[in-house]
Amino acid sequence: MTIAAAVTAPTIAPLHVAPRHAAPAVQPRAAPRRDPSPLNPNAPAQQALRTAASAPPSSSSSDSARAHIANLDKVLGKPPQVPRVAASNAQDPEQEPLSVRHGLLNALNLSFFVPMPGMRARGTAADEHMSPRSLMHMQQLLSADSPRASPRSTIAPRWRSLHGEGGWAGLLDPLDSDLRRELLRYGDFVQAAYQAFHSLPTASARHRGLMLPDRSYRPTRSLFATSALSMPPWAKRPNTPEWLTQQSNWVGYVAVCESEREVARMGRRDIAIVLRGTATCLEWAENLRASLVPLDGESSDGAETGAEEPKVARGFLSLYKTAGEKVKSLSEEVMEEVRRLMEKYKGEELSITVVGHSLGAALALLVADEVAATIPDAPPVAVVSFGGPKVGNAAFVDRLGSSGKVNVLRIVNAGDVVTKVPGVAPRLPHKKEQYQHVGAELRIDSKNSPCLRPDAGPACRHDLEAYLHLIDGFTGTGRPFRHDARRSVIRLLQLQRGNVKKEYVNRARELGVDPTAPADVGRSMAYGNCAVASPSS
Repeated sequence: MTIAAAVTAPTIAPLHVAPRHAAPAVQPRAAPRRDPSPLNPNAPAQQALRTAASAPPSSSSSDSARAHIANLDKVLGKPPQVPRVAASNAQDPEQEPLSVRHGLLNALNLSFFVPMPGMRARGTAADEHMSPRSLMHMQQLLSADSPRASPRSTIAPRWRSLHGEGGWAGLLDPLDSDLRRELLRYGDFVQAAYQAFHSLPTASARHRGLMLPDRSYRPTRSLFATSALSMPPWAKRPNTPEWLTQQSNWVGYVAVCESEREVARMGRRDIAIVLRGTATCLEWAENLRASLVPLDGESSDGAETGAEEPKVARGFLSLYKTAGEKVKSLSEEVMEEVRRLMEKYKGEELSITVVGHSLGAALALLVADEVAATIPDAPPVAVVSFGGPKVGNAAFVDRLGSSGKVNVLRIVNAGDVVTKVPGVAPRLPHKKEQYQHVGAELRIDSKNSPCLRPDAGPACRHDLEAYLHLIDGFTGTGRPFRHDARRSVIRLLQLQRGNVKKEYVNRARELGVDPTAPADVGRSMAYGNCAVASPSS
């Protein structure tokens, strides 16, 4: 039957008898009805056809004929060509603002959080300076938690070299990837100490909630430091918090690795001694007591001591050796706990890692020295110092080096003034009275960060989170920032917003992060179970 014959056929014929070549098309389909695409030029006609088909039968034969012809055209005709909207939109000036907005957001891959039609991830050369590689990577850095944890390989065969045997020769520049992960983990332990203290600064040891970012470690003892100074009554203010002026304060903790899987990965059971930096008024006052005194106590007035006598800063030794009214001295607490853990895990391969930031780094050296001097069978001791000051004279440096048990790694941010103090004590003829640094040095620089301003201030250069951010991206001297750095920069943004490049601040706002909000309100961005962030001291 031809199309012309179909036009002159009776009205009811198309409803019951269909041409053989068109029979497959007129059978009803079980598939659900789909709305016509707005880009299909035949969409209005198809919609009209559906409307006519759903209407009651009409007596008009012409309407039935037109419906049948449309039905045949759908079967016999070729599908209409869908116009390419990309080319038309490119010339449409009204679409340009939308394209620009989506261009900025597409690069952040926001479809992962909020699906947006037509969004595609793309970057431009102009955006390259905003992140180590692209805006996609910036989104990862600005996420609350890194989407993928940095993989940990087995370090059992080489744990001694990573722990300082050989002075970290060949591991610092370029920075070994396994060593980087170890340093970041110990740095997060110090961040946890800061958070635990500032969440409950006046709490006793049994009331202090401390959850470590690495759950393979378990805290075993809280540590307190007591100042020999006291705040004069005239210096106290009515609204000053008590913890700012009290003599004894929680300063850190001892933790031990209890995960047998992690013990097997590391090749030994690690004991971590973690110490925070300066936080109270009396601790600041002790930092200013920079005169050198013998390790075994105060020297008598006018007594001439040998040039080779090890000496350390008076304020640091005071915080380490002074006992409080209700707590033991930091020295007693640490030595008791180390001996207890050594007895508990007797016969196992052990290591001791003492880690601290700022003041905590100075106290860490005193801890390591006493462990090596008073515990003959002590395991290898490593000190990881983040932004630590000078502690003692040349004889003290020689004492640590000659022990054969202590290895010190100092991580120094270029321009961090704390690493340059205390300065030089008054030099006496033929006396080694000047301060000296001890151990190997890993030097990083804020200027190498893609998100920190080159003129970042001294507070930023000493901030612990800035240190960890730079370690995460450091590959070697003169090399670019690591393109696959994974550490979130939200904490850094909230603590050092004025020192973060404007591009990162703007991108953070687009991602819904408020740079002006206090760090880690309600939930820690880095740990998920600690209260507040570390101060910049």
